[in-house]
Amino acid sequence: MPEGHSVHRITRQFARNFVGRRVALSSPQGRFSVGAAQLDGHVMTDARAVGKQMFLEFDNGLWLRVHLGMYGAWDFAGDIIMDATIASSNGRMGQTNQRGTDLGAGENGADAVLDSAGENSMHSIGAPRRTRVRMAEQEKEIDQLDTFPPEPVGQVRVRLLTDTVSADLRGPTACEVLDPAQVDAVMNRLGPDPQLDDTPEAEARFVDTARKKPTRIGLLLMDQSVVSGIGNVYRAELLFRARINPHAPGKSLSEQSLRALWRDWAHLLAIGVNTGQMMTMDDLDGDAYVLAMKNRADRHWVYKREGLPCRVCGTHITLEEMGARKLYYCPRCQA
Repeated sequence: MPEGHSVHRITRQFARNFVGRRVALSSPQGRFSVGAAQLDGHVMTDARAVGKQMFLEFDNGLWLRVHLGMYGAWDFAGDIIMDATIASSNGRMGQTNQRGTDLGAGENGADAVLDSAGENSMHSIGAPRRTRVRMAEQEKEIDQLDTFPPEPVGQVRVRLLTDTVSADLRGPTACEVLDPAQVDAVMNRLGPDPQLDDTPEAEARFVDTARKKPTRIGLLLMDQSVVSGIGNVYRAELLFRARINPHAPGKSLSEQSLRALWRDWAHLLAIGVNTGQMMTMDDLDGDAYVLAMKNRADRHWVYKREGLPCRVCGTHITLEEMGARKLYYCPRCQA
């Protein structure tokens, strides 16, 4: 399932390519024909992400809400205007926002580093003109286009089309048209998202909620009403970085520990939004940094490292199930 950083990146693409433009909506699959007709021909006025959900507003006051879920993905095609980003706080990689340009070196002169598994969208969405790009948990260039708009591929729930760019949605958990009151109701049920609100009030909301709960912290972090955007990867990595036992009840943790979790989530989420990668290992330089940027297995502390020695203490990483999802942790560092 795409985690919060992916949804924020997708929303940025809508902001750059669709907001302020009149959009034609259709449902090639046919399952969203009524909803598409409500928005067809209207100007998109806003694009927002809250955690794992995105909201697109149109000038008739209606919104399109999308939750990608486990299998959803967006395909962008056409003359895509890319979002300008710096891959990390030290400027190791950069990307221009011009069409038809390749990745450039970072401000420190380092060459761009591309991920072998396609997670790093700095290559994929920094693509030449007339390109088709998929954006979900795995972001990658699909192919070059000879004609525009392209023929829909697969079961496209909804297509958004301007004169230069199209966006096709397939396999979402939710795709619906909402009025403003309904949007407010959905957003009010979601926990704070530090990409939208990293104020002391948002931090306090997370801390106060978690400290009242007897629920295990490993479950609380995945509860989107407690905090928005955290999925399986970030859960495992955040708890290891904090040396917190995933089985500890929320109410057993100190205010200081929970505040530190919030601040670390804000830190890691910002890295993920800027790079397209869930980079959770700090202080990597030189060859180690390049290796981690290329390979997911080299940029996580515990995720998918079951049976391997902990990078800190050497104890084998444990794998178990929590909340119907795989949980990875070090039984010694997180005792």
